Amino acid sequence: MIWDIASIVFVSVTANHLGLIGAVEKVIGREIPIVNCPKCLTFWVTAWYGCYDIATYGTVMAVLAVAFAASYAALWLELVEGYIDTLYLKCYGKIYRTSDDTAAADAYDGDTAGSVP
Repeated sequence: MIWDIASIVFVSVTANHLGLIGAVEKVIGREIPIVNCPKCLTFWVTAWYGCYDIATYGTVMAVLAVAFAASYAALWLELVEGYIDTLYLKCYGKIYRTSDDTAAADAYDGDTAGSVP
């Protein structure tokens, strides 16, 4: 049960974070607000899963409590994934430096700095 909820949280947040939901929206040609938000998607999928398996949770209030807790966990997971992206971009920038070897235009006469007038 807990692994199912954790899987729902991870898939919902990561699909949104990687842009997979945005790609699906481009293909179908319209925006889907509930699916586009990782917290909302996590809440509704968890609530649906809990109602489908109500015998495990016992009451509707327990299902809602788990769904709200899962959506709150999705908020923090999105923050962690954003931080991991920041670390990745810093590491990528240090490993693969982009070099610009083209000469820039001179501000005074319009010739490039590396050219002979």
